[in-house]
Parts: sequence; structure tokens; C-alpha cells
Amino acid sequence: MTAIDTTILVAYFLFILGFGAFFGKYATTTKDFFFGGQRFSWWLIAMSCASMVVGSYSFVKYSAVAYEFGFSSTQSYLNDWTLIPLWLFGWFPIIYYSRVQSIPEYMERRFGPVTRIVITVLLLVYMIGYIGINFFTLGIALNGLIPWSIFGWAVIIAVITAVYVTFGGQTSVIMTDLVQGFLLIFAGFFLFFLGIHYLGGFDVFWNALPPDHKTAFSPLTEPPDFAAVGIFWQDGVANTAAFYFLNQGLIMRFLAVRSEADGRRAVFTVVLLLMPLTAFAVSNAGWLGTALVKVGLIQDLQPRDVFIRVTQFLCNPGIFGFIIAALIAALMSTVDALINAVSAIVVNDVWRPYIRPKAPDRHYLKVARYASILASIVGLALVPVYMQFDSIYSAHAAFTAAITPPLVSVILLGFLWKRFTARAAVATMVGGTIAIAFSFFVPDVIIPFAHGVAAGGLHHHAFKFMRALYGLVMSVGIGVAVSLLDRKALARDLRGLTVSPRVDLMRLFKGSEPNLRKGKPVLVTIRPVDEEGVVRMSAEDADRMAADPGDHIYVSDSRWWLGGLKSVHAVMTDADGGKPGMAEVGRDLLKQGLLDPKRPLRISKIL
Repeated sequence: MTAIDTTILVAYFLFILGFGAFFGKYATTTKDFFFGGQRFSWWLIAMSCASMVVGSYSFVKYSAVAYEFGFSSTQSYLNDWTLIPLWLFGWFPIIYYSRVQSIPEYMERRFGPVTRIVITVLLLVYMIGYIGINFFTLGIALNGLIPWSIFGWAVIIAVITAVYVTFGGQTSVIMTDLVQGFLLIFAGFFLFFLGIHYLGGFDVFWNALPPDHKTAFSPLTEPPDFAAVGIFWQDGVANTAAFYFLNQGLIMRFLAVRSEADGRRAVFTVVLLLMPLTAFAVSNAGWLGTALVKVGLIQDLQPRDVFIRVTQFLCNPGIFGFIIAALIAALMSTVDALINAVSAIVVNDVWRPYIRPKAPDRHYLKVARYASILASIVGLALVPVYMQFDSIYSAHAAFTAAITPPLVSVILLGFLWKRFTARAAVATMVGGTIAIAFSFFVPDVIIPFAHGVAAGGLHHHAFKFMRALYGLVMSVGIGVAVSLLDRKALARDLRGLTVSPRVDLMRLFKGSEPNLRKGKPVLVTIRPVDEEGVVRMSAEDADRMAADPGDHIYVSDSRWWLGGLKSVHAVMTDADGGKPGMAEVGRDLLKQGLLDPKRPLRISKIL
């Protein structure tokens, strides 16, 4: 790191700190703090989700894999399509229309309070531990660039992230992740452009790659540590299910969209467009490293050093600092979502139901901010613990392998199968975890699920991918068996909690018949403040929107590129003398949505 590189990195930290804290004015309620007021457009959510997908060590990890195995390094990112239809048409409508605020809250509605307590504890342990791992990873990355204390770097990152998350909540997380998402994708493509230019053209790059590096998938069962079948079950099924169905941070992100339709658009954009782009961005340093070694421009390149070595080789001072800022962006965009998610669970699943129920919303907002700070402090306190391990990633992988399949199985069975009982839910979590833990001591139990993948003498290492299939089969098997044997089926109204016709979910959400007629948005102007400061729509506007009194409407600034930052939800009324089609949005809602009374507003029907 030269002086100019360091200056760029410091400037980036200061920018993100100020940019994130700026959005504190948009967090005046707990709904704002956790869900951004449910105001955001699909494209803003999609980009912020893409940056969240790029985890704490994605650039380093996938560059190493790409250097060893070539284009098949993208398998982990491109496998997400496997469960997306189930998420899109099953899980997402349920969590959106049922108005749940967390996974534990859904579990209590579905199974009862005991299940909620169990999963709350498991999720908090997992997420706080993962916050610590992210801080540790950030410290390692920065220590390699500017030698200093690993813990010292972790403290700096913790302070920066905690400040903007604490002040702005979900809005700050979404807006900073938007910037960081653009940065990391652009930086990844820019690095590839520099590499191709340095090598003398794409033909030189392509011809320098070994033939087995040019395939989209690795062989089915070879090598044991990167076999296609193992990648499919671990990343394409288990990790995808955990990310989309279990990840509290991602669920909060999608609950911040202005409508279910925007949520569908966002996930299509993530899976079909942004995932391939991010896979390319985090992997291409490994492909370039292979080519640079082949033509003799770099020697003695080790997989774990690929990203930094290739970036140093290709980038002049200043450009190198920019690329490293993208690396830091990838790291911070994961930890900020985790901090906000921990805060949400502390408030909604611990404080509100058990410690101080029925308190004013401003009290819960204050607790949410304190919880964000506390989550950062506890995560930071774990960094010295992680520094004692020789291989923190192996320890973390073992932990997630034990906890993810049982929790994912409970969620999938819970919303797909009405016969799945509360006793079966607890048995699935406890029994599945025990079965997976048993496989670490007796790895041979994984062999029937290994599809012929060799153990290689180190069972726990070679079977790290196949353990996911074993865990899923055992967890689902326990859940199904206990449900069928349990004569005391859950005697509870499950409407809105299991897969149901979409119109039924919409009816529960609205409290009346949904208006499914197609309409178009309208532009209206606000009357002067001295005339009550309200938005009034004419009967013609209502007809164009195909809206009736009682329908949910969305009022936003007419500038689309704000992404819903200035907007508010309202209910259409017949306030102007009771005439059909007339409606108003009062001054309080305009203030809540930070809407400018001097600008035209865009109003659309939601439901």
C-alpha cells in the first residue's frame, strides 16, 4: 500500500461513514429501522442484496478456487436458481402478507412459543458469531495491506459499521450496500480489463488457460473437495436454502420492498443478472492469475495469495487502493446486514414479547439502536477468540454444517406441509443437529449419501460438501417420522402460514377483498399548505389507477431514481364529501414519507 492507496482507503471509510449516517433521518420508527418503512423499489433492493451475497472473504476465497479450478469457480453463485421458484411462489408471499417481522415470530405462529425460544437462541448465537468472523476477516485483510494489529483494524471497522447502522438502520444498510454493490462489481470487471490489456488480448488469456479450466462445472465426483455433486448439495441446495429461507438479514431486506411484485422483480434481477456479475467479479483474479503464471509474468503464486498478488501486479498506485476499497466494501456489506438483523431479533423476539411488552414504539427504537451497538461489541469481543484458531474457516464451516440443515428443514416442512407438528419441529432441530454431530465422529455414515465422492483419508475434510445432503436427509426424515407418529396434530389456524392461494394471503393482509384490477400510476400535485396540506385525487385519477376506497396505495416522489426513499403507504378513503373515487393523504403521512409539497407525487395502487 502506497501513500495514495492509503489515502483512497481512508477517504472511502470516511465517505461510507458519512453516507450511512446521513440516512438516520429516515429511521424514526422501528418499522423504518428494521424494514426501511417498506418503501423501496425493486432495483434498489436487488443491488443491495447482491452486495450482501458477496461475503466476508469472497474475493480472496473465489479467486483461490478460480486459480485452482478455472471457470467452475462460479458454480457456488450460479446454483441459486434451484430453490428460487419455491421461495418466490411459496415462502416470500407468506412472510410478506402475514406481516411477520422475524423467523422466530413465524415459528411461534406456526408451532408455538417453545419453538420460537429455541430458534431465537440458535439464530442469535449463529449471527453474533458470524459478525465476529466478519470483523476478524476484515482485520486479517487490512493487516496484510497495512501491517498493524488485527484487533485494531477490527475495532475501526466495527466502529464505522456500528455508527451508520445504529443511526440509520435498514435504510442506511440498503443505501450503503447500493454504493458498495456498484463498487465491487465495477472493480471486479475493471481488474479483468486491466489483466486482458496487460496480457495483450483475450486470445492470449484464453489460450493460456488449461483445457479443464474452461468448463462451467467441475467433474461430477472429482476432486473430492470441489466435485460438482458436492457443490450442488452444499451451495445449490443447503446454502441457498439457508440464505433465502433462513437468513434474517435477507428476509428483512425483502420485507423492505414497497410491494410483493417489487420483491419478485428484485429476486429475478438478483438471480438472473446480478449473481452472474458478482460471480465474475469475485473470481476473475484467479483466472488472470493462471494466465499470468502460464506466460511467465508471475512466479510462485499460491492460491490463498492470488487476489492480492494479481491486484498488486496489475494495478498502479491509486488503482490498487480503489480495488482494495472494493474488497472492503464486500466485507462491510455483509456485516452491516447481520448487525441490523441481530438488532431486529433482540427487539422483536426477546425485548418486546418477554421483557417490556406494549411499550411505546420510540422505546423499542431506542432498544434497537442499543442492540446494534451491543451486537457490534460482542462480535468484536469474539475476534481475540477466533485469533486462537489455526483455521477459523474450517471451524466456522463445521459449525454452520451442524446448524443449517436442521433449521432449513424446519422452515421448509413448516410452510409446505400442514401435517408437520410442533413436536416434530423441535425433534427436527435437536435430532438433526445430533445426527450431523455424530457424522463428525463416525464419517462413514455419510458414504451412502456421497455419490461416490472419495473420502481421501480425511473424512471430515473430503466430506464437507456431502455432509449437507446427509444432514438434510436426516433432518427431514426425523421431522416426517415424528409428524406421522404424533397423534396430537397442531390444532391451530394455519391460514397465511402455509402454502396457500395468493389471493387468500392478500385477503388476510388487507382484511378485505383484494382489488386485482389492473391500473396505472397517476401524478398529482399537493394543494398549498394553507389548504390542509393534503393530496387529493380526482375520480378520473382513481379510475386510471383502478382503485376503490379501502385500497392500499403507495405515494412517492415522482423521481424514480430515488428508489422509494421518499415515499409512504396509505389507504384510499372517500374523504371529499363521500364522493366515489375521491381520496386524500394528510399532512402527517406526507411528513412521514419526507415528501416535498412543492413536487408532483406519483401514486399507485398496491392492493
